[in-house]
Amino acid sequence: MSASVIAAAAAAGIGALVYFKSAFPPSGKPIFSTFGFRSLKLHSTESINHNTKKLRFELPEGNLPSGLSLSASLLTVSFPGGGWKPCLRPYTPTNDLDEKGFVELMVKQYPGGKQSTHIHSLKPGDKLTFFPIPALKWTPNQHPHLTMIAGGAGITPMYQLARGILKNPNDKTRISLVWGVNADEDIFLKDQFAALEKQYPGRFKATYVVATPDAKSPHQKGFVTKEVLEKLGLTPSENKGTKVLVCGPPPMEKALKGTKAAPGVLGKLGYTAADIHTY
Repeated sequence: MSASVIAAAAAAGIGALVYFKSAFPPSGKPIFSTFGFRSLKLHSTESINHNTKKLRFELPEGNLPSGLSLSASLLTVSFPGGGWKPCLRPYTPTNDLDEKGFVELMVKQYPGGKQSTHIHSLKPGDKLTFFPIPALKWTPNQHPHLTMIAGGAGITPMYQLARGILKNPNDKTRISLVWGVNADEDIFLKDQFAALEKQYPGRFKATYVVATPDAKSPHQKGFVTKEVLEKLGLTPSENKGTKVLVCGPPPMEKALKGTKAAPGVLGKLGYTAADIHTY
């Protein structure tokens, strides 16, 4: 969990004391334009694959967007089973941040995952509490190239940022995405990424690495290794000024970033700690 999320969780713990006093922004202002907890009603759900749901939550003013900035996420807060201890989990919205009236999440349910199980159990009309948290602050063209490496559900912040960069006509950043998943059916944003490749040729490219691919899978088998990234040309020598963004399960992040005692995949390729940002 990143430092920003830890800080947000701490804020949530303190904020629980003033939970019912969180003031909503003035009428005519986006719901997440001010500090505080926000309770939103679930509008609809849709099963994306065997363990992932798309959930759309209604904003209180249907003619306004959420007010979230690019790369921001939402800390969800719940009390599963009616207990006193809050369950906290950050998720990145996957709909266009300019969309009015809704905020959308894609949530993967993990075995034993309290928050993901709770969210999957929600029905239209139920409410969920959110707290906005900032992430990577993006300035157009601050890097000529981004290498995005995601694992599993860690794809959502990459999707939001990539779409935001590409739709900005003043931002010329090129993006290479490598998404590692367990099985082909886990590539739940494949159509969306294919559309981005078609709309922005030469600026966006997605590659999928599958641990246990189907028999006729067109994707590479295995994990995101040094050899995979070298084959794709995603080395600092071939992409001057590149920034690497990483988001995935802890074992994957550790393998990529390494430790003080032993360099990881990215270090072996020549990337420095300053070149890497972990969500």
